[in-house]
Amino acid sequence: MESVQAIKQRFGIIGNTPALNRAIEKAIQVAPTDISVLVTGESGVGKESIPKIIHQLSHRKHNKYIAVNCGAIPEGTIDSELFGHEKGAFTGATQTRSGYFEEADGGTIFLDEVGELPLTTQVRLLRVLENGEFLKVGSSKVQKTNVRIVAATNVNMFEAIQKEKFREDLFYRLSTVDINLPPLRERQEDIHLLFRKFASDFALKYKMPTVKLSDGAVQMLLKYRWSGNIRQLRNIAEQLSVLEQNRTVQAETLRNYLPTTGSNLPAVIKTTKSESDFSSEREILYKVLFDMKSDLNDLKKLTMELMKNGNTKDVEKNNESLIQKIYGNDTNDDIDFEEHNDTDAFLSIPETTATPIVEESINDKYHFAEEIEEEETLSLQDKELELIKKSLERHNGKRKLAAAELGISERTLYRKIKQYDL
Repeated sequence: MESVQAIKQRFGIIGNTPALNRAIEKAIQVAPTDISVLVTGESGVGKESIPKIIHQLSHRKHNKYIAVNCGAIPEGTIDSELFGHEKGAFTGATQTRSGYFEEADGGTIFLDEVGELPLTTQVRLLRVLENGEFLKVGSSKVQKTNVRIVAATNVNMFEAIQKEKFREDLFYRLSTVDINLPPLRERQEDIHLLFRKFASDFALKYKMPTVKLSDGAVQMLLKYRWSGNIRQLRNIAEQLSVLEQNRTVQAETLRNYLPTTGSNLPAVIKTTKSESDFSSEREILYKVLFDMKSDLNDLKKLTMELMKNGNTKDVEKNNESLIQKIYGNDTNDDIDFEEHNDTDAFLSIPETTATPIVEESINDKYHFAEEIEEEETLSLQDKELELIKKSLERHNGKRKLAAAELGISERTLYRKIKQYDL
């Protein structure tokens, strides 16, 4: 079995952090087996190196190694890419095609960004892991494959499972062995070493002198958060190698190349919720709708009692909580319900009544209305038109005063005037 140091030299891995060494050790130990491996870590930490180590140290090293970026393949074609398809299986399938699992038979498949797989594809993948069987798209013939699967993801898998975006049974199948690569900010002693290696590589590539960092620039490099990890460090080294005329980079110069969003500030960690944000908003919306339905039913009940019995003390007592919810803290003992009415129509009165539509009092805005006889036909539209006409006549056509008297908005009154061509 090769040593960790030998593996680093063979695969060009730089660093001596204990967490990095432990990850390489685990890769060396599981390589001779056919155990499924899940490589986890942030984007840019170099997860693609682990499956290469596993494949090269396994008995499959002479067979194919295929790396698949699951996040880069459209959802509609990923099943065809992985498992193949039959001729005529879908529009554009002009011939039978072999998928990656068929091509890599006897070898290793690296599924990068496996957390981005659609749920339907996850079911197919689970079958491959369980018994090595798969179906081509558009085929009913079961095919066998003998592949070693190594997957990688930067997604929080437990959160994805909780949100039902990733199958729990597939997760445990993939993560028989979990290898985690530490982020660059946790590899302080490796940061400058990596920068020097990248600077040397770019100097050879662009045929330029190697850039170096001053002591102040090195300290700034170590304190930076590196949210993009090794990939971001490599990009910074390339920019400095190409753009800087002075090959010794000072801290002030380096600061111009470091995005402020990646500064050494406390990380904002999203707390895990009991359900997804969408589900929470949906539950809140349901609650609001149910409350509105309940209030509407109570309002209907109150309206019916007012129509049948009038505004009596018993009605107010029985509906005290509802009246309080609708009208708030009203200081008047008797609430004038018409005063709060801003609707376009008025409540109709049962035809059998022979009483005036309103009580005769000085506070009654409609004391000018005539009594309605028992045999008179009640038309809501006619009564509305009649009240509007009388109010306009009383105020010499002044809409603002008429609207205030009728208990409706001036805009509503204007619309009614146009409607009835007054």
